[in-house]
Amino acid sequence: MTADLRLALRQLRKSPGFALTAIFTLALAIGANAIVFSVLNALILRPLNVPHAENLYMVERGTGSDSSPSQSYPDYRDLRDQNHGFEQLATYDIMGGVGLDTGSGKPAVVWPYMVSANYFDALGIQPYLGRFIHASEEHGKNSVQEVVLSYSLWHSYFNGDPSIIGRTVQLNKHPFAVVGVAPKDFRGTELFFAPDLWAPIVNKGQITDWNSFEERGSHSSWVMGHLKPGVTPEAATSDLNTIAASLAKAYPKADDGLKFILTHPGLAGNTLGKPTRAFMAGLMLLAGLILLAACANLGSLFTARAADRSREIAIRMALGSRRKLIFRQLLTEAVLVSLAGGALGMAAAVAILRLLSTWRPIPNIPINVPVNPDATTYALAVFLAIFSGLLFGIVPIRQILRSDPWQIIRAGGATTGAARRISLRDILLVLQIAICAVLVTASLVAVRGLARSLESSYGIQPAGVVLARTDLKMAGYEREQWTTMQKKMLDAAAAVPGVTSVGFADRLPLSIGGNDSDIYADSTSDFRPTNSVADAQQFDVSPDYFSAAGTALLAGRSFTMNDIDPNPLVGVINKQFAIKVFGSVDKAIGSHFKMWGGSARVLIVGVVEDGKYQTLTEDPKPAMFFSFLQQRGPDTWLVVRSQHSSGEIAPALARAMHSLDPTMPIEIETWNNELDSALFAARVATVSLGVLGVLGAMLAITGIFGMASYTVSKRLREFGIRIALGANQRKVLGAALGRAFRLLAIGSIAGIVLGLLATRVLAFIVYQATPRDPFILGGVVLAMLGIGLLAAFIPARRALAVDPMILLREE
Repeated sequence: MTADLRLALRQLRKSPGFALTAIFTLALAIGANAIVFSVLNALILRPLNVPHAENLYMVERGTGSDSSPSQSYPDYRDLRDQNHGFEQLATYDIMGGVGLDTGSGKPAVVWPYMVSANYFDALGIQPYLGRFIHASEEHGKNSVQEVVLSYSLWHSYFNGDPSIIGRTVQLNKHPFAVVGVAPKDFRGTELFFAPDLWAPIVNKGQITDWNSFEERGSHSSWVMGHLKPGVTPEAATSDLNTIAASLAKAYPKADDGLKFILTHPGLAGNTLGKPTRAFMAGLMLLAGLILLAACANLGSLFTARAADRSREIAIRMALGSRRKLIFRQLLTEAVLVSLAGGALGMAAAVAILRLLSTWRPIPNIPINVPVNPDATTYALAVFLAIFSGLLFGIVPIRQILRSDPWQIIRAGGATTGAARRISLRDILLVLQIAICAVLVTASLVAVRGLARSLESSYGIQPAGVVLARTDLKMAGYEREQWTTMQKKMLDAAAAVPGVTSVGFADRLPLSIGGNDSDIYADSTSDFRPTNSVADAQQFDVSPDYFSAAGTALLAGRSFTMNDIDPNPLVGVINKQFAIKVFGSVDKAIGSHFKMWGGSARVLIVGVVEDGKYQTLTEDPKPAMFFSFLQQRGPDTWLVVRSQHSSGEIAPALARAMHSLDPTMPIEIETWNNELDSALFAARVATVSLGVLGVLGAMLAITGIFGMASYTVSKRLREFGIRIALGANQRKVLGAALGRAFRLLAIGSIAGIVLGLLATRVLAFIVYQATPRDPFILGGVVLAMLGIGLLAAFIPARRALAVDPMILLREE
């Protein structure tokens, strides 16, 4: 074996260009697979970092064919107390930014989990410092004035000070005692979101304007727990649905038709889990195709190399060397190349994965996923390297085994067998090109979809808009002060030079979070969920919000500052709401609907255009808007449209806000930047597929170039004779490159068809991504043609530069 290694190294040193090309090709393929697998492993395969994670399940609320992880707190309490399948059921809710003040003069915005007091006990983890909150401390609303810090916050904000235990900090002006620090490697129970701290959910009303502690119709928290030993998920689900049936009878308004399903936590249940699993599986498949294309490329290169070494191999066999030894020698060379390529690819993958692990796609929100490679990723890279080496190393073996050494020596190194119409190298090249076409098609579908997303109307016009965001509860304002302060903020922003319109909203379309309600016809008297006519997204806005946001008013009017008295409660709905509930826009104006279990009757005064409210890929959804004067809330977004650039408006807007309250926390950014969260999935998909498309194109170029160069080098004498007999350049090029371009056409057609079928999954991730687009079909054809021309340029020049006199003189 040592002798085989030394000989393999000596042979590769003789052909450094071949060796470097092969190593680099395989490094690209194995590196791409290692990166994709490491992300797949982090998101899907690797369980949460808690004890017995494989037995940890999230309880989702079934709604028809769909499900949602959100539960009401009263339903959670009933499930916790009545179930027989779980050791413990805990609940948690991911919160937005909360003001943290330690009295040191350095206030900060932190992002907490609001958790039930048994959260840590249910997970079975131990604190790094101090202790955790326990169920015995929970005795109703505002009964647990304690928080647990994440290791990251404790280390960065509190400088790892162990004396923090027992000290009091303020969250939105309310005191909480720090009782513990979580373990360093515990990041909560959702992979994308690493909380800064954990606070008790029974104290949520102190930190936010949450008054739904006893409302079964308010679904905002998530429920999970470990199954008891011996209990199957099916048995636990059956037990939960027995409880659901009793809840539906007891509380028909809120729980009619209630059912539960189980899924694993980590990706908001099936909300993110299903699309993430589908996309990552597709991405892993495409990465596997990259590796297959690389193996086909290297198989073709090794076949050509074996043909060039045919005289050497024939002499060795004629001198008595066994075919088995030659076979082993060639495989040793292939595996040596593959291991070198695997090592290089893995080194590059580790560097890229470390960057991805620290990447925060939305700077102001603690969203990131550690995707550092573990032992599984390294083992996969080694396996792929050895498997690839054996795969492409075996390709030329059949050629060697079928050869006659005496014929090869007599012919001076050229094979004398009849040329086959289709060779193994042809098949491998067609496979490479088809894979490349699949990847290029997927890339263009994603890019085209993202371009359309950026140009499309979402029911808003974010260009030229600057946003100012604050939380008045975090700033210390009481409920009765919120509306007054929001009015002052609107007036101050409108007075900034260059501002054309200013609107208020309690939340924005396509921002993180949501608020929806069941809608009932005005004639309804039985307000159980199954009798609702729609489920509508809800927003509280000011009169000028629609003009500031660029949302078109289709009929009726907007709000006015006189819409104060809650009787009647007035609302503006979107077109989808009007058509679904009333049949048309005209019929909606002046009509009424009911909501909140019949406790509110709403008069419709206007209809606006449809928009996107939660995701870019959602189907049209009903939406309703209420006057902020009739619906109070502390969350404050100012939508400021201006004729000036954001760089000019942002500082002036900040000064205007701080002139009202110098201590008020304020975040200012453009609306386009705020939409980064909505475009995150589409951009990741586009970049990922774009990179794979480039890799596929590079492999196709090297494959076509290798075949064309090899063909030209072996037929130079023939081309010289053709030119000497009067053949023109067109005929010479046809003879030199015609076969390569025919194979390019066959592979491209096959790849385009497969690519169009494979890219349907992108429609769930990239808004308006459709493979049935003339731009995409034309783009793929042009891309493949460009790849062919680029790869064939140098071989074509060499074929046309043949001087028959020189060649014949050399012969």
